[in-house]
Parts: sequence; C-alpha cells; structure tokens
Amino acid sequence: MPEWRPSCSMAALQKRAVMLASIRRFFAARHVLEVETPLLCRAGVTDPNLHPFKTVLRKPGAAAGDPLYLQTSPEFAMKRLLAAGSGSIYQICKAFRNEESGRHHNPEFTLLEWYRVGFDLDRLIDEIDALLREICRDDLILEASERLSYRELFREHVGADPLSGSFEELAECSGTRGLPEAEALCGEDRSFWLDLLFSHLVQPRLGRGRIAFVRDFPAFLPSLARKKSDDPRVVERVEIFLEGLELGNGFHELTDAVEQEERFDRDLAVRKANGQSLPAKDERMLAALKNGLPDCSGIALGLDRLLMIMMQAESIADVLTFPTARA
Repeated sequence: MPEWRPSCSMAALQKRAVMLASIRRFFAARHVLEVETPLLCRAGVTDPNLHPFKTVLRKPGAAAGDPLYLQTSPEFAMKRLLAAGSGSIYQICKAFRNEESGRHHNPEFTLLEWYRVGFDLDRLIDEIDALLREICRDDLILEASERLSYRELFREHVGADPLSGSFEELAECSGTRGLPEAEALCGEDRSFWLDLLFSHLVQPRLGRGRIAFVRDFPAFLPSLARKKSDDPRVVERVEIFLEGLELGNGFHELTDAVEQEERFDRDLAVRKANGQSLPAKDERMLAALKNGLPDCSGIALGLDRLLMIMMQAESIADVLTFPTARA
C-alpha cells in the first residue's frame, strides 16, 4: 500500500467517529463536563515504567530553552482542575509514550480519561461497564461482566501468593509455566515479578466474551490509588480487560499530598538506580493536592485498543489513520 495512504479502512474511520459521538452523548446525559488540558507539560512523570518524549521550548532571542514533555496521560492537569472546583470531568485526547511500539502499541494514542467526584471504585466500575456496553452494543455480544480479585487470580493462574510468596516460589512457578528467563530478568524486584507473571500467565485469559474488572492490586503497585482502608496491603485500583487486552486503569484517587510526594521520591530513586532520566516532580499537581482534591475516582481508557476489539483488528495500525511509522 502506498505510504501516503492511511493504514486504516474508511470503515474504521467511520466507526471511530461513531464511537466518539457515543462517548460524548453518554457523558452529556450525565452532566459530566468535557475539558481540554495541555499536551506539552513542564513536568514529566516519575513512573520508572513510563518513558515520555522530551522537547525544548525556545523563547524568541533566548540562547537556551526550557524542557517540555509530551504528556503520557492528562491525569495531573485534570486533577488540578478537580482541585480548582471543576466537578466531574472527562477528556478525549492524545497521549504519548516513548519506547512503546508494536501490535497493540503506537507511541501516539487516543485516551478517554474521566473523573467522577464523590464516586468510590464500585460506582466508577458500574459506570465503566455501562459506557463500554453502550459503545460496543452494535459490534459485540457481551456476557455479564466479572469483578475479580488480583490476588485470587494470581494464585489461581501463577500458583503463588503475590503479596507473600517468596522469590524462590515465584521462580519455581515461572519455570514450571514456561518462563524460565523470568528469574534473571526480575531478580529480587517484586514489582517486576508481578508485572511479568501477570502479563504472561493471567492477562491472556481475561475478558473472553465479557468485560473483566480486576481490582485490589498490591500496595507496591500503587500508581495513584489510595490504600484500602480495611487492608493496607492492597490499593483501590482496577484494571479493565476485554479479549485478553488491557483497556484501562482506574483508581479511587489518592488525595494525600504527603504520600503522593513520597511515591514520587520512591519512583525517582528507582529511576536513578536504573540509570534513567530524573524528571522534576510535578509541583503544581502536588500544590493542587495540598489545596484539596475532592474525593473522586478516575479512569484512563485506551480508545484505539477498544476499536481494535470492536472491529476484530489484528493490529493497532488497522484502526489508526497514520501510525507513527507512517506519520
């Protein structure tokens, strides 16, 4: 196919337009405000697993420039709006992640992110379920959704306890399940162990013909979720899976600025140990938390992957106009 042409079909273009219109109707009916936040940001994420694109802003006549990052998600800016009193909000936008490319990844992708003030995680899951069924109703027949415990799934499919299993147990389980290289890759980093074993042994089984909500992640995989009040070993985090693909990541949001800054510092210590770049902490987001983030839950949902499933596409390029390789 000539390189100038889009990689997706005209049918995919039309399906995307219908999907976006459906999302906007869904939130308009619930009086959730659509917002826009910057794609270029002065602070990058600290998460060692994310690799932002970096550029430089050169003001007229200036010899040097200021570093800017293409956002990996609009989360920090949207939380600043929440702290400023926006009420419940949503956004459909582009996000960018370096070093992520493949059949299910494009470095530039489309996210739907929304925050519901006053919602706990159960209410947010109810709304995600309703939205996905609305979007997919003409393309997929979905059975009743599943709500599953991360710990129970891990025990069932990996054979070890993610919270208390020893590294020797994790190595034994990975070896007997066809992943002998895991021990050398993960060493004594429990986060690496869980990410690798969950993605290889658990995720492919999830969401077959139904939406799977996996919740209550170990507290050492916190992202921006708050700890569960009756069990601080886990956090109030949910991931959404459909046909073995991860579609989204949601939280009952952490509102404690002190704990958030401690998590940033831990991330930066890991990045330093790994020899990664050390982005500045997002002080404006921390200031917003100190001002007072309302009790809320939020979720980021990958729309390109959802479109892939709806159209039974083999590659994310099949639903994009011009993936990065053809941009």
